[in-house]
Amino acid sequence: MTPMLTRLLSMDRVYLSFKEKRVLDNLTFEVRRGETFGFLGPSGAGKTTTIKLLTRQLVKDSGTVELFSRPIENAHDADYERIGILSDTSSLYERMSIEDNLRFYAKIRGVSDAGIGELLERVGLANDRKTLIKKCSKGMRQRATLLAALIHNPELLFLDEPTSGLDPATRLEVHRMLKDMHDRGTTIFLTTHDMTEAEELCDRVGILDNGSLVACDEPGALKLRFAENKVRIVMNDNVALETTKDAAGAVIIAQALESGGVVSIHSEEPSLNDVFLRLTGKEFE
Repeated sequence: MTPMLTRLLSMDRVYLSFKEKRVLDNLTFEVRRGETFGFLGPSGAGKTTTIKLLTRQLVKDSGTVELFSRPIENAHDADYERIGILSDTSSLYERMSIEDNLRFYAKIRGVSDAGIGELLERVGLANDRKTLIKKCSKGMRQRATLLAALIHNPELLFLDEPTSGLDPATRLEVHRMLKDMHDRGTTIFLTTHDMTEAEELCDRVGILDNGSLVACDEPGALKLRFAENKVRIVMNDNVALETTKDAAGAVIIAQALESGGVVSIHSEEPSLNDVFLRLTGKEFE
């Protein structure tokens, strides 16, 4: 039996408004220690605002926010040394090279810079290590900023669109890095517009719409919740049969298999993107 994971951070009935606009509306969820938690939602749903609340860049109007299992108001500077952040407020020094930026972040985090070369290799920046940040492409900046967030092996990692602007090969390597961190026990809070990325990396996902959580579960469980009660059977004469996921359908499937003419059998399971659209009615932008 899988051991029960303890709660690392949470929000309970949190509200936040900017002037007349309510940005977070009764937001409630928890993230368990050691899991990768995907936080999904259309543009403007409140994802980045949530990260800013959890990292004390903003203050809630009401409700309870806990970080490392205690009220965020009681968080110490030492708690934030246990955190890595990649967000729209993350920054590198424009007139310094990629490598010098990473050495600087290692120094202020109080860790060795001995592993910088390996990190640069993993995201394809080894040959660009001396390039000034101001001369980097968007993808190079994104990779360098991610490495700055990882430099001290954080216990908790906030990632806001970490693979935005990356080519497929680099995106795959970033996914491998995040899986390695997950396997070592790092807790990851991930926002992404990439449903394939969410399914591949996340233990659970929460779907946010208009500042409220409309669903929260394992990706597979969410898809099953919205699956239709249909099975499609394709025969070798290109005839397609449809039946149901019940005893009557099992008889039809068995008969089709006995005929020897079955090419494929598909359950009508939605993708995570289909679930997202049903819950929010919005495409990702």
